[in-house]
Amino acid sequence: MNVPVRRLWVAVLAGYLAFGATLQALPSYVPEKFGGGALASGTAVGIAFLATACGRPFAGWLADAGWSRPVVVTGGVLAAVGGFGQILAPSLFLLLIARLVMGAGEAALFSGALPWVLSGAQPAQRGRLAGWFGLSMWGGLAGGPVIATIVGDRVWWVVVGLALVSAAFVLTTRSDPARREPLVRIRRPRDLVPAGVPLPGATIGLAAYCYGTVAALLVLRLRADDIGVDNIALAVFAAAFLIARFAGSPLVDRYGGRVVAASTVPIAIVALVGLALADGPVTAVLCTALAGLGLALVYPACISMTLDRVRGLRAGVSMGVMTSFWDLGVMAAGPLGGLIAERAGYRQAFLVAAVVGIACVVVALRAPRRAVSQRSPEPPRRVQDPGRPR
Repeated sequence: MNVPVRRLWVAVLAGYLAFGATLQALPSYVPEKFGGGALASGTAVGIAFLATACGRPFAGWLADAGWSRPVVVTGGVLAAVGGFGQILAPSLFLLLIARLVMGAGEAALFSGALPWVLSGAQPAQRGRLAGWFGLSMWGGLAGGPVIATIVGDRVWWVVVGLALVSAAFVLTTRSDPARREPLVRIRRPRDLVPAGVPLPGATIGLAAYCYGTVAALLVLRLRADDIGVDNIALAVFAAAFLIARFAGSPLVDRYGGRVVAASTVPIAIVALVGLALADGPVTAVLCTALAGLGLALVYPACISMTLDRVRGLRAGVSMGVMTSFWDLGVMAAGPLGGLIAERAGYRQAFLVAAVVGIACVVVALRAPRRAVSQRSPEPPRRVQDPGRPR
């Protein structure tokens, strides 16, 4: 099956560059235009992930039935509409509505494209291909803040333009009518949440709270204590994140998702404690880079755990639900972290995130050791010759 993998990769990258750029812009944009402090900014950052979390399973459900192309196109259009809404919103309430629209678009964009990509892969290659394709999403989230820093006040028009580019790439991609199948009926929750997903989902959701704390509060934390480097901090985080993802992804295939998650998240825990205590730019930059390194491999690790446990069945729904846990974690980190920061201070907000990181490691260690799956077939057993002595 001829699947336009590269074109879809670029389409998702463009959409998530738009989304990532808003993460850099909102902490300044919300107080300047609407007033409010850490709680308002954190809520604006996090609420988009609520729509993303709710939308991913349904996008995956439609994509499993072969409706990937219209789902992905819809995602790009919704992301552009959400970008326009954030430019034009006259109140914080309407800005939050626009964020929800954009979040729904990002859900459709990635969770609709991933099953399309996996449909052309051999079962033994699905885990590695899913991890590689995930770089389109994570590359956008990491690179978007860099773009926002470069373009400055024009960031919101760049956000809209990138989202439209994403939709255009898919609109100019031919459909694959041969994949069209009847939709699986959703009669009970387990039809939308396959068995084997919740444990990897809980792991990535707790790690996402750590990520969301950095995304929503790092810039504000550095500005509040006049540490500086607030204009490059998220770019440093992004660079460390991407380097670790490129270099470290093979470790997931070699050692399994459980081992990788349990051994890398502690780096992020140390970094979060360091960011809570940092009082100078050097320490802040170093700890920001360590946070990126520590969180970079959680997603491919949880992909591995999920696909091992579901054995490659209903990949779209399974990956959509698992990734929704990430969205929920980031969503919670925005308003909850902002509330903690306003009531107790930014240092305490980062210390709470470090405690959540410890819980992530505990949950990851509860996962069973690497399962036998279609990606890692069990080696043939030697049959004892009954005529030979034991």
